[in-house]
Amino acid sequence: MTNTPAFYNEVPKITLYDPLAEFLGAAEGGVVEYGYLDAVKLAGHSCPTVAGAWLTTRKALASLYGDELPARGMIKVELRDGLADGVAGVIANVVGLITGAAQAGGFKGIGGKFDRRNLLHFNAEMGGEIRFTRLDTGAHAETGYHPELVPAAPGMKELMQKTMMGVASAEERREFGVLWQDRVKRILIDHADDSGLVVVTRG
Repeated sequence: MTNTPAFYNEVPKITLYDPLAEFLGAAEGGVVEYGYLDAVKLAGHSCPTVAGAWLTTRKALASLYGDELPARGMIKVELRDGLADGVAGVIANVVGLITGAAQAGGFKGIGGKFDRRNLLHFNAEMGGEIRFTRLDTGAHAETGYHPELVPAAPGMKELMQKTMMGVASAEERREFGVLWQDRVKRILIDHADDSGLVVVTRG
């Protein structure tokens, strides 16, 4: 897509091994790659929540797999919040896209293999916000996301209110969108490696 912010293409991609994709010939060697734009298309928008789900998943998988390709469909994901709480559903959609984890409506598998159902859970007890668990080793990582460490630009709140009320000019509406995506860019690129933005705890 050429009508999206250029920085989407600068966000580091996430590469995984998907045994189902290999089995069905969807990807040579089962190697699949996801870019931030894939998450944007799934969610229908780009915001600090979508960015946080993307960045959190990338960092959790890096912690669990190191230099090894994460195995899509072999990762259990648990969220502390309920499905209907806040933005938990949006987060779960993005995390599920990348990891393959699904609820009861997920892929049922073939001949007892590649089952993606019941790998995504809500209302889990934990100290963090999301827990990622490798099904092969049992190793897990809990994550916490702190977008408040990358604040919005001054004036963005006022522009958002005017835009929501329908009283913003065309220039103000454009400026609001630019400032909104600028914060997303700062989260995903400028501050992605800040130690406090995404906290990963191994278990």
